[in-house]
Amino acid sequence: MTTIDLTEFIAGLPKAELHVHHVGSASPRIVAELAARHEGSTIVPADPDQLAAFFDFRDFAHFIEVYTAVVHLVRDPEDLWTLIHGVGVDLAAQNVRYAELTVTPYIHLLNGIPDAQFCEVIEDARRRVEADHGTVLRWCFDIPGEIGISGERTLRIALDQRPDGLVSFGLGGPETGISRAQFAPFFDQARAAGLHSVPHAGETTGPDTIWDAINHLGAERIGHGISSAQDPKLLAYLAEHAIPLEICPTSNVCTKAVPSLAEHPLPTIVAAGVPVTINSDDPPMFGTTLNQEYAVAAQLLHLDPTGIAALAKSAVHASFLDPQGKSTLLHEIDTYTNQWLSL
Repeated sequence: MTTIDLTEFIAGLPKAELHVHHVGSASPRIVAELAARHEGSTIVPADPDQLAAFFDFRDFAHFIEVYTAVVHLVRDPEDLWTLIHGVGVDLAAQNVRYAELTVTPYIHLLNGIPDAQFCEVIEDARRRVEADHGTVLRWCFDIPGEIGISGERTLRIALDQRPDGLVSFGLGGPETGISRAQFAPFFDQARAAGLHSVPHAGETTGPDTIWDAINHLGAERIGHGISSAQDPKLLAYLAEHAIPLEICPTSNVCTKAVPSLAEHPLPTIVAAGVPVTINSDDPPMFGTTLNQEYAVAAQLLHLDPTGIAALAKSAVHASFLDPQGKSTLLHEIDTYTNQWLSL
């Protein structure tokens, strides 16, 4: 099939997105709108044409600096609702049927949005997206690892508020110098309350960070996890225990975690039998979309439509969607693929 055929196939393919941050998913239009509201108190440009240069990252530390600046644009409930709803609409436009959106409640608390109101707003936006566009959103409440006191408060918001869409508990932010083990008590309590463990690990640090996420945080999926390619024993463990990695190829290049797409370890990880999902992370910041990430993965792995559909199904299997929802989405993927192949 031609490249354009694959592009069209991917565009129409029903998909699940498991590693996408709500602030990092704001389109240039939304970011510019928020920047204009708060002009004079932010370094984020209000001109959409200037955002591309603003999102040109020198390294991962610079990415965190820029990301934090965008986070601080979300200062009131209206900002938050606009952001979440806009992200949901953009996902629906790519035929994403189900998404687990990573949100960081602690940052919004610092910005002046109380716990209960934060959860009320994101739930209202989630329900509106599902009602109007059919895309199901779920939440991962994420600890910003660089803020030492954030773990306890993030846990309290998760357990005390417990919004209907909350399915998992995560850990983000810089990895270097941030021990995974220090967050074990919070993950223990979250898991005891029925939340799934999905920490970031092994993006900008080595395999030891991934081992720590597994051994100390009970990780059921790993955010990124690309340095696992450096450790054959770890690859074997991930494969044996069916621990999926949430792979975001373009993100890894943009943050300088890997030198280029051609050098991305995705093929090594897949060859080792590790389950992988393809995701977009912070798509507008990295000039990508989930559809483009599937195209990148197809090129790296030399996939035809059947192989691409298998990647989409892998994301469904790795998701925390309920069994009936999984069955429905898997059937939709198969039906779409069979119809495409019969043309």
